[in-house]
Amino acid sequence: MRQRSDPWKVAFVALLVVALVCVVTWILLGSRLLVVREVSVTGLDRVDHDEVVAAVDVPTGTPLIRVDLADGAERAASLPLVESATVTRGWPATLRVEVVERRPLLAVRVGEEYRLVDRDGIRIEDSPTRPGTHPLVRVTGEVEGNEAVRAAADIVESAPDSFLARIRLIDATDTEDIRIEVTEGSVIEWGTAQGAEDKSDVLRVLMREHPPGEGTVYDVSTPDLAIVR
Repeated sequence: MRQRSDPWKVAFVALLVVALVCVVTWILLGSRLLVVREVSVTGLDRVDHDEVVAAVDVPTGTPLIRVDLADGAERAASLPLVESATVTRGWPATLRVEVVERRPLLAVRVGEEYRLVDRDGIRIEDSPTRPGTHPLVRVTGEVEGNEAVRAAADIVESAPDSFLARIRLIDATDTEDIRIEVTEGSVIEWGTAQGAEDKSDVLRVLMREHPPGEGTVYDVSTPDLAIVR
């Protein structure tokens, strides 16, 4: 015969579950055990630690479970030199912020100085002399948010370091006809911004077979029909 459940036992188990839920809820939301005591920030080079902490804007003592991670990350990413940010909980008492800073890719001539910018044209820092590690780019109009700057950044990001060191100027004043001048006196007719990786691969082969020299022109505007003249 099937044994009937003891109602007192069922009631006890139900009360025990409720009590456990209440305890867990209190620990997460009401106690001082699992609250923010530290904000840990990683990935910093140019950005100030305290500036990130202030931007995230989560006071110490806030229950970790109540922190809106997405909002905190969005506030951190709003800093001028921050490209993106991720905020996570580090139990029991740490809020972790991982920052990806904007990195300089190009140099732009501004008066007598040079401005290092990222792919969005955001100013990273200024230099009184031309930086040898970042190619100079020439564009028209405002630098920040300029599509020509993004096109030049695509070239830089797809090119090998050995080629980057040779670039003297990326002339992107016409994004349909981008031209690159290299230190040996050669010119690269890049064409449009599309197909940067394919063009870079083809250019690598052409420069190996036909070393750069004064007056040499590499036309990779159509990678499948690239020529040297």
